[in-house]
Amino acid sequence: MAANLHDNYAEAGYHSAQSWGARPAVLFIDFARAYFDPNSPLYGGEGCKSALDNAARIAPIARQLKIPTIFTEVKFAPGGTDGGAFYAKVRALSCFDVGQETQKLASPLTNEPEDIVITKQYPSAFFGTSLVTTLNWLKVDTVLLTGVTTSGCIRASCIDAISYGFVTLVVEDAVGDRAYEPHQANLFDMSAKYADLVGTDAAIDYLMSTIKAIS
Repeated sequence: MAANLHDNYAEAGYHSAQSWGARPAVLFIDFARAYFDPNSPLYGGEGCKSALDNAARIAPIARQLKIPTIFTEVKFAPGGTDGGAFYAKVRALSCFDVGQETQKLASPLTNEPEDIVITKQYPSAFFGTSLVTTLNWLKVDTVLLTGVTTSGCIRASCIDAISYGFVTLVVEDAVGDRAYEPHQANLFDMSAKYADLVGTDAAIDYLMSTIKAIS
């Protein structure tokens, strides 16, 4: 048995690098104002703000390269009648009731006509949505995840992404959480089993390389 955690994970083959595909899509998961408003119960502080700033660097480049740019939003009917046990469990989800300012997309991100917007009620971007069908139709083989929060909707979407057969990359400085510890712990675990971690600069380089490869 390995003497330390690093050796133990290495023996199991965790953190192995994947072969990235040639047809990526970028997901911008739940960048709602609720995570950036200090008066909101979901306020995520600097960890989420940093993720937003880096995601805002990626979005215009992905559009320019004509790479699928997909935003998710959480939206509930007033009172959460379509939110089920999740809404009942987490009272702060009322921030995502339709019509609430906190439900809307946070600046400087914007939704442009060429973007795809997926509405969801649960953590994963895939659960109960048309996302997998859309990605398959677009012949996407690799998804890059940005968004909030790392320990919640990013992790849930990451597990579903690889479960549906997509090579999955988590842009580690374009995802964020309200606390450092759950952010880092979940990045570590996603890297071990489900995804490769990549920084914003490397993600942009990868997106540009896929265009060059097929042009």
